Amino acid sequence: MVVGLDRSCSLEARGTTDAELLARERLRFLLSHDQEIEIVSECRNGREVLAALKDSQIDLLFLDIQMPGRGGFEVIEQTGPAKMPITVFVTAHNHYAVRAFEVHALDYLTKPVDPERMQATLAHVKERFASQKALLTQEQLKAVLATLETAGPPRQKYPIRLLVPNGAKDSFVNVSDIDWIEAADYYSCLHVGNRKLMLRETIKQLASTLDPSNFVRIHRSVIVNVARVNEIFREGRGEGAVTLIDGQRLRMSRIGWQCLLEVSRNQSSG
Repeated sequence: MVVGLDRSCSLEARGTTDAELLARERLRFLLSHDQEIEIVSECRNGREVLAALKDSQIDLLFLDIQMPGRGGFEVIEQTGPAKMPITVFVTAHNHYAVRAFEVHALDYLTKPVDPERMQATLAHVKERFASQKALLTQEQLKAVLATLETAGPPRQKYPIRLLVPNGAKDSFVNVSDIDWIEAADYYSCLHVGNRKLMLRETIKQLASTLDPSNFVRIHRSVIVNVARVNEIFREGRGEGAVTLIDGQRLRMSRIGWQCLLEVSRNQSSG
């Protein structure tokens, strides 16, 4: 018998004798009192049960142990316990109960089925069904969160080298080797150790190109490599200065001071 449970399906397979027909009618009558249950179909033997399980999405199975062709345990063995829906055995023989629970049956009803016993079984079924739905929702949520974390906004890539024209040849400069950068109209002067290299980019363009966690614009005309800063001086509420590792002293604005401190804190906490 195939039954709908909260838009799900359930199946019961029975024999064709008069006794079995009466038992089936009684089961159908007991299930009809629950508005969440909808009887969809009935199977006459184990072969029809296997076909229904293969072709339909079944969530609840009322299964007789002794059926023509294949018994209830054979159905479970052939289908595989992991692929079985919630299963309730309905049988005239109570000595199969232990084996029924060994194959993870939810409940075991003996004929004739008592109405109160059926109500208790359906309550148990609904609890299990709700738990499965909650677990599925939780797993779906985890999958969505994992996807969002994986597919987050792409990290911006910053250059690790700059190509600097130098007379008749072009030179590559490692960004990490730059001590500081000075504005020079439409050019920028890269201070790399004892060298000064002119790059045809404004300091504003460079500030938007370099990694802000490593290079901070401390003044409208100065970008400094944070790793090269040795000391920070504040002179009242106006401009201050920084001293680099090599002793070079550079001007620093109030906003530049705030930006430099923020980057320094982040590096310390990281």
